[in-house]
Amino acid sequence: MFEALTNKLSGVFAKLGSRGVLTEKDIEDGLREIRLALLEADVSLPVVKEFMARVKEKAVGEKIIKAIRPDQQLVKIVYDELVALLGAEDTSLNLKAVPPAVILMVGLQGSGKTTTSAKIALKLKKNKRVLMASLDVYRPAAQEQLAQLGRQIGVDVLPVVSGEMPLQITRRALSEGKKGVYDVLILDTAGRLQIDAKLMEEVAAVKKIAAPVETLLVADALIGQEACNVAREFNEKVGVTGLVLTRIDGSSRAGAALSMKMVSGAPLKFLGTGEKLEDIEEFHADRLAGRILDKGDVVSLVEKAVEKIDRDETEAMAKKMLKGKFDLEDMLNQIRQMQKLGSMSSIMGMLPGLGKYKEQIEAANADSLVKKQEAIILSMTRAERRNPDIIKASRKKRIAAGAGVEVHEVNKLLKSYEQMSTMMKRMGKMGGFGALASRFAKPNPFGGNPMGGFNRKFPF
Repeated sequence: MFEALTNKLSGVFAKLGSRGVLTEKDIEDGLREIRLALLEADVSLPVVKEFMARVKEKAVGEKIIKAIRPDQQLVKIVYDELVALLGAEDTSLNLKAVPPAVILMVGLQGSGKTTTSAKIALKLKKNKRVLMASLDVYRPAAQEQLAQLGRQIGVDVLPVVSGEMPLQITRRALSEGKKGVYDVLILDTAGRLQIDAKLMEEVAAVKKIAAPVETLLVADALIGQEACNVAREFNEKVGVTGLVLTRIDGSSRAGAALSMKMVSGAPLKFLGTGEKLEDIEEFHADRLAGRILDKGDVVSLVEKAVEKIDRDETEAMAKKMLKGKFDLEDMLNQIRQMQKLGSMSSIMGMLPGLGKYKEQIEAANADSLVKKQEAIILSMTRAERRNPDIIKASRKKRIAAGAGVEVHEVNKLLKSYEQMSTMMKRMGKMGGFGALASRFAKPNPFGGNPMGGFNRKFPF
């Protein structure tokens, strides 16, 4: 979603950085390009004006012009203002209420409201007892959709009673929530294709009965600036405590994310990053600002790794690898562990300075290549995976046919495996990563440093 804006802003800062000491005119030109980049990203005009006014006030002046690297200071100023624009306050859910704490989900039809309800329930079920209830009696199969999602994630859903209307369902859900000693009750309200008086009246009536601690507006990033209008309308007529922006992994511009908070006054709380029920992130303004400026988001990547990667399996694999034992089953496990973190382009976007290569990664179809590698290994017998040396010409033909690839692609995989295996064996002989690090931290007993050159210790 942010690739176009990231590339343009990176280009502006790279141009400024190449000039050394900047004049006031250089900074003015840079600010003009930043303004154009924001407008092209579909950020609303009032937001751009206010944002640029604050940036200009801090950027243009004697202090920054006389600095050694004023372009870096400008990046810092833009980063700070992006964080302020997106909302630097705590955006976690407020669930401090007499159980069940009610979360009211509102929004237009097609915004992903029902799926988002299930995604939030999945996140909360780790340490909360959650009940979901569908109030959408208008859209065909809407209530059944929520019931199916509930079964997928192991969260209870209020049974459907034929003929009940939204207000009746709300009262029954509250009653069942108390009887069942649930910590959280998520109410998925009905949406419309556009905002109308009837929708607002119904949502307001439900809110009056439910007294929710959180009213979350779900908006689709693909509708651009219209998401801001939707946020404003719902906030004025119903009142929302937080925003959820879905489909940020799509090809939409970044304007909705950058504008919604300021336009509505409600903070962004979650970002929907994909179609899977696990694909939702808690919103952090500083992390998103870092991604937009191509400074990465290593914290989120580490959190995702801790959450999704099997620690015991990884440690067992590491011990095996450092003993010089590494076979194709281990390589398959590594591929699957990486796939849990998401697509290659999304991982690249979280690493500092690599966001600009996301388009190249997507063009190279890296995820498809990874799946092809997985298919090739799965086409092998267990004996072949554990002892790749036995894979000769006839076996390669059979493996290629089974995986639906050419023989040369099997050869390419085996070559990659050999390179990884050789590296692991070398690491094992040296005592692993810890021994390697300590080796470079000590002075060379022969008088030079480990890489040749002057007598000194390495700092790593």
